[in-house]
Amino acid sequence: MGLGWSTAEERRPLLPPPPPQARPQARGPAGGPAGRLPPLSGRVYGRRWLVLLLFSLLGFAQGLVWNTWGPIQNSARLAFGFSGWDIALLVFWGPIGFAPCFFFMWLMDKKGLRVTVLLTSSLMVLGAGLRCIPVSDLEIRKKLIHGGQLLNGLAGPTVMNAAPFLSTTWFSPDERATATAIASLLNYLGSAGAFLVGPLVVPSPNGTAHLLLASQSSTEHIKDRIEAVLYAEFGMVSLIFSAALAYFPSRPPFPPSVAAASQRLSYRRSFCRLLSNFRFLMIALAYAIPLGVFSGWSGVLDLILTPVHVSQVDAGWIGFWSIVGGCVVGIAMARFADFIRGMLKFILLLLLSGATLASTWFTLTCLTSVTHLPLTTATLYTSCILLGIFLNSSVPIFFELFVETVYPVPEGISCGVVTFLSNVFMGVLLFFLTFYHTEFSWFNWCLPGSCLLSLLLILCFRESYDRLYLDVVVSV
Repeated sequence: MGLGWSTAEERRPLLPPPPPQARPQARGPAGGPAGRLPPLSGRVYGRRWLVLLLFSLLGFAQGLVWNTWGPIQNSARLAFGFSGWDIALLVFWGPIGFAPCFFFMWLMDKKGLRVTVLLTSSLMVLGAGLRCIPVSDLEIRKKLIHGGQLLNGLAGPTVMNAAPFLSTTWFSPDERATATAIASLLNYLGSAGAFLVGPLVVPSPNGTAHLLLASQSSTEHIKDRIEAVLYAEFGMVSLIFSAALAYFPSRPPFPPSVAAASQRLSYRRSFCRLLSNFRFLMIALAYAIPLGVFSGWSGVLDLILTPVHVSQVDAGWIGFWSIVGGCVVGIAMARFADFIRGMLKFILLLLLSGATLASTWFTLTCLTSVTHLPLTTATLYTSCILLGIFLNSSVPIFFELFVETVYPVPEGISCGVVTFLSNVFMGVLLFFLTFYHTEFSWFNWCLPGSCLLSLLLILCFRESYDRLYLDVVVSV
């Protein structure tokens, strides 16, 4: 990434010959320039899967820690005295953590993956550790928890931006979309894990448990179970940090493709290119608006479903399956995109059309007094899960389209800008939730509106594949 990604000696056998001059150039017997060897193919290493695993686990842990409190907000209020403002703020630290996003872009561009990943994982260890400090004073404990969530939020720019950079650095062109999907969607899978772990481990105080178990749902018991979750997450984050410290190289010894070996624009020129590229701004908004709205909506899903009499456990299962479905379909779509190159816009149109229909169904279902649509567990499960599948699975496809559109802008910078915009939209919505957290009907209407806007932007977008052209055409 950036000008120093590879040395001149590494680039020379992979890069195409310079363009011909005005005079005719002699051709060799194989059709290439006379006296010049044809470009060599890149080399991939088996260790790329280990690097992908470590990075994906880091993203999984970051998503799990970020979404700890939303699925168990009722229990957290009873155990730690959290208010509705506190719950919204605990989720809000995620987008706030994107404030130094541009610093992490610069660090990745100049120092590479290893330094960036180690700094990110160390912030996560500190954040998870702060949440586990046993303090009897609840006010101090709440401040420590908020500080831990902020440090974990600071890890967001790396785990959400670096997936396309990692896939270009380590994987061949026919594996890049798949690697991007795995590395980026594991963060969402971590958020889904919080929907599963929290409600199953932490008892709910909403009175849905059997009366014989009422004594086990006391405040101290709930607090002990929450602390057990916090200690388990701290141990997992520490283990991943130790593994990355032991082995996480910045790049392979030899580039895997022509695009990986090519020089990129500088940090400053990259931003000038992005801000002046109208096509990039179109797809950036098409990504940032619906994904930002959906992320904020998912973070407070329990609060949204409470007025329609959905329990904490049911809300957790709905959130879990919506994200898991999106991750599975997203990886499958990315693998499909690796087989049929040049069809990213078509795939996005299908996914966004499905997201628009599913979000409209969910919103109208919640207005059962007006629409008279049946409000059942099956309809809520189906509409939420379909919405998560369509939107979450679009993330790696969007990332690949960003990189193709603005190449040779470094992958971390182009994807960093759009994820920053997405978190801005998410932060604005959570800001309104923080101060107007008694009414959620307007939030449901934001979902179909944002999906429809994104669909229209993609329809008007003219796609191009500059990086793919360099790998497939120029290297032949």
